[in-house]
Amino acid sequence: MKQSGAVGRLATLRLLAQRFAFVSLVVAAVALMILGKADIVLIERTRTAVADAIAPMLDAMSRPAATIAEISESIRELANLRAENARLKQENLRLQHWQTVARRLDAENSVLHDHLNVVPDPDPAFITARVIGDLGSAFGHSMLLNAGSHDGVRKGQAVLSGEALIGYIAEVGDRSSRLLLLTDINAKIPVLVENSRTRAILSGDNKARPKLNYVAGNPSISVGDRVITAASGAAFPPGLPIGVIASTAEGAIRVEPFVRRHELEFVAVVDFGLGGILPFEKPAMPERRRRGPDSGAGN
Repeated sequence: MKQSGAVGRLATLRLLAQRFAFVSLVVAAVALMILGKADIVLIERTRTAVADAIAPMLDAMSRPAATIAEISESIRELANLRAENARLKQENLRLQHWQTVARRLDAENSVLHDHLNVVPDPDPAFITARVIGDLGSAFGHSMLLNAGSHDGVRKGQAVLSGEALIGYIAEVGDRSSRLLLLTDINAKIPVLVENSRTRAILSGDNKARPKLNYVAGNPSISVGDRVITAASGAAFPPGLPIGVIASTAEGAIRVEPFVRRHELEFVAVVDFGLGGILPFEKPAMPERRRRGPDSGAGN
């Protein structure tokens, strides 16, 4: 009987609590609002204490999801690294093969030069200039350099970035000069397609990729073929790299230059002793350095 009476009282209390729960919550909310208006500092301290107490639990609950995300990201990175490692191994094998070929050809070339008494090309003199202005527009592509006639710069001299030809000097002042880029509509460069030894004229048209005109014969030119300077017209020495064939569609052969204009900061103005592009008086370049196979000026 006692147990049944206790159970009955508990059931009654539970029923009363359920009946007055909503009213109690409303009363508590109103009391908190009044207390918050009366003592803002106390409410802020209470809120901070509650947040401090709950923060460790929330952090513990959020960690499993973050850990799973980190593990998934690590797995993806490992898969990417494995693929990249395999690609680099294959590329390294190809480079080792071509290194062996290059060493053999270099040794053979040295022997042939000795036997044939070949006169070596002189090391050209050069100066390094900074690009101080981009004069490019829809009507021309040129840049202003901070070197002029006082530094030995003359019209027609080749301008390189690293080992790649980017243009030639078109105008010269006392302390500055204007570099005419290969993409300028007025630029015309005799070139050679390296694989097929096809001669042509590289003509700029104020676009990012100049085109080949006056292609000799009916050659087989493919995308990816290197384009280098030709010795025609005594404009430039043969073999200076310019770019690669980018497209042969729509009846126009476009060349992708090795160096883009927005990458230029420092360039080398080189005196090869040739003046075929523009006539100039043969100057003596100032005694700076001699341009060797490992030297270059780039950005």
